[in-house]
Amino acid sequence: MTAQAAEPANDRPAYRLFTADGKPVDFGKMTKELAAADVVLFGEQHNDPMAHWLELQVAKELARRKAGQLVLGLEMFERDVQPLVEQYNVGELEAKAFEEQSRPWPNYVTDYKPLLELARQQKLRVVGTNVPRRYAQQVAKGSLTALDALPAAEKAWLAPLPIKVDYELPGYKGMAQMFGGDASHAAGVHNIIQAQALKDATMAHFIRQSRQPGQLLLHLNGSYHSDNHDGIVWYLRQAEPSLRILTISTVTQEQLGKLDKENLKKADYVLVVPADMIKTY
Repeated sequence: MTAQAAEPANDRPAYRLFTADGKPVDFGKMTKELAAADVVLFGEQHNDPMAHWLELQVAKELARRKAGQLVLGLEMFERDVQPLVEQYNVGELEAKAFEEQSRPWPNYVTDYKPLLELARQQKLRVVGTNVPRRYAQQVAKGSLTALDALPAAEKAWLAPLPIKVDYELPGYKGMAQMFGGDASHAAGVHNIIQAQALKDATMAHFIRQSRQPGQLLLHLNGSYHSDNHDGIVWYLRQAEPSLRILTISTVTQEQLGKLDKENLKKADYVLVVPADMIKTY
């Protein structure tokens, strides 16, 4: 065991990193391996300050290792505001106007703005990958067929239709159980899963569209979208099986000495944060 797994009793580590198999790994070794991937999906808990801080550290390190070949992708911006993201990224749009017009998440200033500032400094391309929320809401109410009547200009903000949904993926089965129904029978649960699949498929589509050969795209998303190598990962692999994908998942545990059984294999790397870590909202 390394020193990471056996800390002095008077130490208070703020996080620990583990491999999928539960072996302690240090930041340098992890980022060296991440740099060899085509796509890295960093699964966060949206209100966890350690995940946001580590995302910034990973972005800085990958920018250094990839030397101009890093692209930053974010679930937190929707496709219809991508022109604003690009204008802000290259300095054509002031911060005030960007924040007023781009529908940023409430925790943007503290949790995501530092990443966009890094991208401006390092001249990294930034890509919002998520489906506009209103379409996911339409699907949750009326299934994926609700999208068929959209104008072509609006369909350009989505993954190409029709979208295939595999209800047997662990994440989607978990959603079916969470909402109290068998996904194959309950229409309401079906639609909720289809809305989640629309997000996953759209993010996967724009991740692929936004990277060139030789580039690494670092994508930030809620852990649920990439845990267990399904969600976004499944759609990426359907479209491009040869893509080298690595994932990170953020979890909380009462102890940081070893990876709890339920967190094994959740991702290629697991960021463990103390259960009593403060939340940002």
